[in-house]
Amino acid sequence: MTSKSILRVAINAPLSRLFDYLAVAGREALPGCRVRVPFGRRMHTGLVMEIASESDVPGDKLKEAKELLDGVPIFEEQDLWLIRFVSDYYHHPIGEVAAAAMPALLRQGKPLNSNTRFLSLTPAGAEADIDAIRKRAPKQAELLGLVMDADTISFAELDQSLPAWRRAKKALIAKSLVEEFESSQEADAMDDLANTEQEAGPTLNPDQRLALDAINSRQGFNVNVIDGVTGSGKTEVYLRLINAELAAGRQVLVLVPEIGLTPQLVSRFQRRLGLEPVLLHSGLTDTARLQAWRAARNGSARLIVGTRSAIFVPLKNAGLIVVDEEHDSSLKQQEGLRYSARDLAIARGKKLQVPVVLGSATPSLDTLQRCRDGAYHLVNLPVRAGKAVPPLMRLVDLTRYDAYDGLSEPVIAAIEKHMASGGQVLVFLNRRGFAPTLICSGCGKIAECMRCDSRMTVHAGSSMLKCHHCGAQRAIESECSDCGATCRPLGHGTERLEDSLRSRFPQEEIARIDSDSTRLKGTMSRALAMATAGDTRIMVGTQMLSKGHHFPNLSLVVVINADQGLFSTDFRGSERLAQSLVQVAGRSGREERQGEVIIQTAFPAHPFWNELFKRGYRGVAESALAERENASWPPFSRLALIRAAATSRRDAHNFLETARRMADSSGIEGVRVLGPVSAPMERKAGRYRAQLLFQSRQRANLHRLLGSLRSGLEGNPEARRVRWSIDVDPIELF
Repeated sequence: MTSKSILRVAINAPLSRLFDYLAVAGREALPGCRVRVPFGRRMHTGLVMEIASESDVPGDKLKEAKELLDGVPIFEEQDLWLIRFVSDYYHHPIGEVAAAAMPALLRQGKPLNSNTRFLSLTPAGAEADIDAIRKRAPKQAELLGLVMDADTISFAELDQSLPAWRRAKKALIAKSLVEEFESSQEADAMDDLANTEQEAGPTLNPDQRLALDAINSRQGFNVNVIDGVTGSGKTEVYLRLINAELAAGRQVLVLVPEIGLTPQLVSRFQRRLGLEPVLLHSGLTDTARLQAWRAARNGSARLIVGTRSAIFVPLKNAGLIVVDEEHDSSLKQQEGLRYSARDLAIARGKKLQVPVVLGSATPSLDTLQRCRDGAYHLVNLPVRAGKAVPPLMRLVDLTRYDAYDGLSEPVIAAIEKHMASGGQVLVFLNRRGFAPTLICSGCGKIAECMRCDSRMTVHAGSSMLKCHHCGAQRAIESECSDCGATCRPLGHGTERLEDSLRSRFPQEEIARIDSDSTRLKGTMSRALAMATAGDTRIMVGTQMLSKGHHFPNLSLVVVINADQGLFSTDFRGSERLAQSLVQVAGRSGREERQGEVIIQTAFPAHPFWNELFKRGYRGVAESALAERENASWPPFSRLALIRAAATSRRDAHNFLETARRMADSSGIEGVRVLGPVSAPMERKAGRYRAQLLFQSRQRANLHRLLGSLRSGLEGNPEARRVRWSIDVDPIELF
């Protein structure tokens, strides 16, 4: 017992509990404030979640928080609720959830509102003869010119525009031509960013009008699913909904699965809404991310567009949450805290009592079933907007036509035809690199990763073999180390396709767009701009090009290797293959010219093709839902995985065997436990991986069991020898 307030603090540590500390003497901390506290041998930045009057820890053992970092809470109660909800639902340590909800600089204990230093022009500086100064001191003149143009300019902007400017600054201050001052960043004037005149939108077609009216007819929290074919104008419906919320003074959060989808979307939002959206994604600097986060928190950022981590951003006055491409697996975090941004958007919308809109041309089966159950409202956009019509789709049988360098003769003929008529072509292969592996022509030895149960991918541009799982790389071997025979690439990647197309169509502008070619900042935007303008005639790309992009001149889409999804061991295999094909096919023929889609396959008689071509994605989805209901797979049951990885196979399996015994003795019924088994790729980055699967029709029972297991396993001695995690609602069973 103690007379001081007790702070219950979330600390970034792998333990599912809060830690009690005495409040800082003379300072009042509130939930949502950060404190610096001693933890182990180090000082940590923690988040106050609760204030208590007593603790289970004896008073003489309680440590005192050393510093209160925030005078006012950086998180409101609704934000703290989200942190608690994520920790409870995903059975993840609350301190790690709190850390994930904060920008890096706040996790490091940096102030929420720091002072920014500026240079400003003095009256004498405004009258200065810059040409005369340039003759004697060109660096001073260059700096003075920048300040003259801006009148006031920050040190950060000067660092980017004029390296080594500080020496010239001292001289200009000494001459009283400029002056230095500081200003708080509390009020991030995000409303002033690129405010422009709003561009008028197109007239809505009847389906868009019905969709908009249906969504607007519902008040408060509700989930609306816009199921619209590619090119049907889903974004136009988003824009009308967003504009209404902005006009009412409320904020809107738009989630997209990948950074690559933002350039065209942001440009369109800016033209139509008259303001520049505030972006939140992993490509930002720590300072830019904090500025955007702070602007969302204080309400000056009215429209926030971000990838999955943006779901945690505080909103001062939320009005609407939109999740674009809601089916996309990129919306699920696959490492560490394994959360679904789509599912959290719905949970958060319910807490905030604001509508949530999910959009996709290929809604996930989980979402479609929720619509069937009446939990979500389905609105359809069944036809393309404007004069665009669906593309023609056909198969090329690779058992009848040989493919040279990945391209069959019918495909080459189709490319030639579309090039001759002024069209644009997208060749789609979801496999980057030059070739999937390197093989010895003598003994058949395959280049394998030394740290993973996987093959090394050939990257001809850098003359390297790279593992796409652990990042290991080594030089390409020209001769086999076992028999001395020549080694050669086997199979096709986007690099090899690009080379093949360049040799066949040397007169055409060809661009490869994948995560390798767009790694440098700005390359993705430039590549997309050239493709959109029609300057690039042939594009070669991975799934980065399969969704969300609008290429007005694109008339032909070629899918090189669709067969890898036909025989997937994952129960979601057919769903994902159909989504991928429909999405990439939807890039074709989005203007007045009808598009064409060619899919190369070695299995043209597979029933999947008949289902997809005759009944479309909805037909594949209905068949898959029927199969899953019979087998009690999601969405007709709930899944969770406990994953374990260790340098020893035995340690990983022993840990999961312990977890299984705990589950068997828990007394909680209605949960099926399968395993432990080795992961399909057992060894990755030098660690052996295994997993334990839990399946139940009763979500409550599953979570009761997981909660019991989490607390039991955290204190188990075997846990020290493994890396382990709980994955609730997993989307990958490996």
